[in-house]
Amino acid sequence: MAQPQNSPLFANALARLRSHSPFLANLAERESDLLRDPKAALRDPLATARAFEGEMAEGRRLRIERRRLALLVALGDLSGCFDLTRVTSLLTAFADNALDRAIRAAILERTPDAEPRGFAAIALGKQGSCELNYSSDIDPILIFDPETLPCRPREAPEEAAVRIGRRVIELLQARDGDGYVMRVDLRLRPSPEVTPIALPVEAAISYYESQALPWERAAFIRARACAGDLALGESFLAAIRPFVWRRALDYGTIREIRDISRRIRDHHSKGQVFAPGYDLKRGRGGIREVEFFAQIHQLIHGGRDPALRAPATRDALAALAEAGRIDADEAAELSSAYTLFRTIEHRLQMVDDRQTHTLPANAETLDNVAALHGMESGAALIEMLRPHVERVGRTYDSLAGDEEPRLPSDADKLARRLSEAGFADVEGAQRVVEGWRGGGYPALRTTAAREALEAVLPGLIDAFAEAPDSRHALIRFDAMLSRLPSAINFFRLLEAQPGLARLMSAILSHAPTLAEQLSRRAELLDGLIDASALDPVADVPTLIREMSASERGADYQWQLEHVRRLVGEKRFALGAQIVAGVSDPLDVSAGYARVAEAAIEVLAAAAVGEFARVHGCVPDSELVILALGRMGGQALTHASDLDLVYVFTGDYSAESDGAKPLGAVTYYNRLGQRVTAALSVATAAGPLYEVDTRLRPSGGQGPLAVSLDAFRRYQREDAWTWEHMALTRARPVFGSPAAREAVSGIIREVLEGARPDRDLVADAAKMRDEMAAHKPAAGPLDAKLLDGGLVDLEFAVHVEQLLHRTGFDPQLGRAIDALIAAGLMVAEMRPAHDFLSRLLVTLRLVAPDAQPPGASTQALIARAVGLADWGAVVAQLDRTRQEVRACWAKIRARG
Repeated sequence: MAQPQNSPLFANALARLRSHSPFLANLAERESDLLRDPKAALRDPLATARAFEGEMAEGRRLRIERRRLALLVALGDLSGCFDLTRVTSLLTAFADNALDRAIRAAILERTPDAEPRGFAAIALGKQGSCELNYSSDIDPILIFDPETLPCRPREAPEEAAVRIGRRVIELLQARDGDGYVMRVDLRLRPSPEVTPIALPVEAAISYYESQALPWERAAFIRARACAGDLALGESFLAAIRPFVWRRALDYGTIREIRDISRRIRDHHSKGQVFAPGYDLKRGRGGIREVEFFAQIHQLIHGGRDPALRAPATRDALAALAEAGRIDADEAAELSSAYTLFRTIEHRLQMVDDRQTHTLPANAETLDNVAALHGMESGAALIEMLRPHVERVGRTYDSLAGDEEPRLPSDADKLARRLSEAGFADVEGAQRVVEGWRGGGYPALRTTAAREALEAVLPGLIDAFAEAPDSRHALIRFDAMLSRLPSAINFFRLLEAQPGLARLMSAILSHAPTLAEQLSRRAELLDGLIDASALDPVADVPTLIREMSASERGADYQWQLEHVRRLVGEKRFALGAQIVAGVSDPLDVSAGYARVAEAAIEVLAAAAVGEFARVHGCVPDSELVILALGRMGGQALTHASDLDLVYVFTGDYSAESDGAKPLGAVTYYNRLGQRVTAALSVATAAGPLYEVDTRLRPSGGQGPLAVSLDAFRRYQREDAWTWEHMALTRARPVFGSPAAREAVSGIIREVLEGARPDRDLVADAAKMRDEMAAHKPAAGPLDAKLLDGGLVDLEFAVHVEQLLHRTGFDPQLGRAIDALIAAGLMVAEMRPAHDFLSRLLVTLRLVAPDAQPPGASTQALIARAVGLADWGAVVAQLDRTRQEVRACWAKIRARG
């Protein structure tokens, strides 16, 4: 708190409040003791307001405290000791305390011997965000727990709660010569015209989870348990948090907020024009539009970023700016305007303790408000406010936007519009658009769906026209629409985020794999609304925390759905990064692997926990999951499956300790099946990964899970050359650190020589020939299976590793570097690996059939692999294959 250094500041403030505020002048007379030492009184205004003597009822004591605090806050505000944050915090703290004391008094009056619990107030609006006005009412929702609420004998909890609620209101709103405490508005509760003033907590949760209106979601951005049984209030808010902060946003909510703003402008039209008589709260460019601006962005981004859920408007603006969701200068301007508007709003309310937000139309009355603020005239006050009002109005107008011009319905005009947009096949595009308008697809059969389509069509058509292959994009979008059961929210998303339409058209033009996914789950596009969606994917621990997040009442099935949804979104976003040209395919490949590793950790842990509920745990034993192949090497493609091996530690003859005990071997084999199902079985959220367990000891003929001792014995005594080659990329991805190290130690022993002496070169050459015969290249661009492709390079690397017992690293690129450093491989193999890997990762998305794609997609592939054009790609592929062929042939010649 800024402390004044001399009394003239207080003297000036007192002179203004006595001359220009009848309400404050009266308080100054009645509470003159507060003014003897203003500096001391303002050190702790809440304590000072309570410091008076006399025995009295709680209601009267609260009324006197309120008027004393009103004088102190006004003095601190007008003298410059308190900034807006301090003013609103003090007013809110008093409101919270008064409401809490009123609840306690109401309960104890009825049941003196009971603990006052089971009844809570949820603060909404400015009380919830700790931003109460000088003369605010409060808008709480009252809830109760029928199990714990104190009741009188033979009294139903519902009746008791209503009586307590009525008494609370009476204590706070009653007026007498001491004034009143505060006005209470309970109309923000669900269906206030038919519901009781206090709601059972479970009924309230059910309502908000299933029936609440869009504006109620926005209202709960600022919700806070403020009084009564705070634990009850907090548990209620935790239960409905997913209702407020949804990851996949219903853009109908955003439109509803904008519509509310338009309706406010229309309803209060007389206060819209900035001049004397302007409504500082509801007018264009006023307080409400700053609040709505922040809340709209919070609803869009807050479901995915908890840091953006700040209840207070200026805190929300700062958080949004820091996260890059809004422009920092724009946030600063809005925050500055909001501070000024709220300050002048307080001056309006200080005059007569009225809840008003309107600048007086009468010149003399406006001059009085200006003088209370310390200004010369009402005209000067108007001019001080004007640039801020105009700036806020422009900013909010740009967010709300005007209605887009609709696409013409007249056939000739529509054809002209499509031609002007740049469609080569105007007639074909017109047939598609007219088919949509005819409602031929299930997603377009309702009037609301077609209206949502019309709102987005102009931007959609322009995005398709700008696409590298507009015809392909349009056809794929049409196919996607034909499969969607509902599209209203999808259209609203595109309307609210026009840039997504352009990215979507690029995806539809280039990436049939992503287009197919989008046709099954249109909400995948929602994951791209954050700019961070095109950033490198987070590290594994961060992803694990995100995937492990739970909700109230979440069970094992919910966890499966949650992980599938997140993995689908992240894999889709990673693919979009390649289409958008913002990421190196090698980084995307590593990102795919991090996502998969986090999913394995979370789902395996969930499966272990679920399994243990029935069968218990095997003492001193645990499951370890070993990843091999591309998963072991941390370099997946969009289409990669997961090569996994299940190993368990401890005594294989032990038995689990659950209600239905199992021997260790049976236990872990069934658990392995459960883990495989958790990772692979499709649910309502879609499929996850294909899991391949054939690299386990004895392959498909062996048990799914083997003991650590059996794994060691098999690898040291019985494993074939191809199994040891696979082991070079093995990496534990689940299990305790000690268990992982135990498995890694065995792998090191085997690779460094504790294995049968075999003819490695001959075995590898034979296996490669058999692979070529049974699994030939899919097409001329198959960077993996073509001779001289990635498989030949992998064989060359693994043979050299096993022969020379060096260069072991699950990541193939680093293994190649080690072999080059040891003089065992030519330097050209590292760029060969990088080129082939980039090509493979990109082609899995844009040309999964390994056939040459269209010209526009050829340009995308060239960009992804860092070459100038398609001709350079083809030439580089030929050169690289020759180099890899020569490397592999040289190694084979030793056999």
